[in-house]
Amino acid sequence: MDMAAIERAKEHFGKVVKEQMERVEQMKRASSWTDLSKKDRIVIGIVGGDGIGPYICAHARTVLEFLLGEEIAAGKVELRTIEGLTIENRVRLLKPLPPEVLVELKRCDVILKGPTTTPKKGDPWPNIESANVSMRRELDLFANVRPVRVPSKSIDWMFFRENTEGAYILGSKGVNVTDDLAFDFCVATTQGCERIIRLAFDYAKKNGIGKVTVVTKANVVKATDGKFLGVAERVAKDYPGIKWDDWFIDIMTAKLLDEARRHEFKVMVMPNLYGDIITDEAAQIQGGVGTAGSANIGTRYAMFEAIHGSAPRMVEEGRAAYADPSSIIKAAAMLLNHIGRTEMSRRLEMALDICCQYERRLVITGRPNGASGEQFAQYLMDTLKDQDLEMRWNAYQGTK
Repeated sequence: MDMAAIERAKEHFGKVVKEQMERVEQMKRASSWTDLSKKDRIVIGIVGGDGIGPYICAHARTVLEFLLGEEIAAGKVELRTIEGLTIENRVRLLKPLPPEVLVELKRCDVILKGPTTTPKKGDPWPNIESANVSMRRELDLFANVRPVRVPSKSIDWMFFRENTEGAYILGSKGVNVTDDLAFDFCVATTQGCERIIRLAFDYAKKNGIGKVTVVTKANVVKATDGKFLGVAERVAKDYPGIKWDDWFIDIMTAKLLDEARRHEFKVMVMPNLYGDIITDEAAQIQGGVGTAGSANIGTRYAMFEAIHGSAPRMVEEGRAAYADPSSIIKAAAMLLNHIGRTEMSRRLEMALDICCQYERRLVITGRPNGASGEQFAQYLMDTLKDQDLEMRWNAYQGTK
């Protein structure tokens, strides 16, 4: 037995524990929420990212400029391009989030971000940490919020995924004890669990939704998932008007496919890894990962992004202009709601429903036989110009 290897692993684990205990103390001192709707001037940072990211972000920016044009002209809103969050720059510096980029991000109120490449084993890039994971940690974006709506299937889901703990937050800090033994770590704190669970219950309360579903694997992952479930039980007592239940992640993925049961789910809250998996499944039911947006929210900052990857092959094959911008534009709609432009957000959501799910006058295939991203953005803006947009949307809902 290699006792020296064991001692090195123990020392490494001790450092990880110390770091996480320091993080707990930081959460205890966390500031209150910033209400961006009350700010005189909002800075929206736009980060292109990698692969198709700059292409789809350009289309989302065009839509934001169309909607916010008067406020931009009056100096109430600024759209600010932030460079440097590319795989090439991150590899050059061997940092998942270059320091100069982080400084610029912190000068913004909210961020709209294209997908970034995360190297994996076998890639030509060094195995640096995910830029997303690093950004969520540095800006304390603890809540990943993903809506999925398919009215024709009675689906109206809102997912709350914990963003700064679980199996991902220490993904680059596992330890290879020997060639035969490796460990990774999963983290749960009382503070981290409570704030995401309470956010889900608050959302349900504010929107008149009478049920919250907690998703774990607490029967097997007893310490961390057990803590998550235990905190949920305690938090639920503060919301007597809201029922709650809990499901294990494996059966939950099956129930989202169960046409007889899936309409019963409304608000779901879960640890990091499970949220990543199940929201991709939900997006596929909606029409694919290209159709879903994502919000990453903290008390001070918020970042909104497409949920799909950077698709470098599309760039290599010269197809980037045909990438679907629906997901990043959906994220832009969530951003508008977050900064208090609720009516703009609502109209953009309706236009997306009309263009993506109902009329579909333009279909994006990712290839020249379909519409380009620029053509889709124009179709969307033409739809937004319709004075009878809401009546048109209601007609597709089957309402009068």
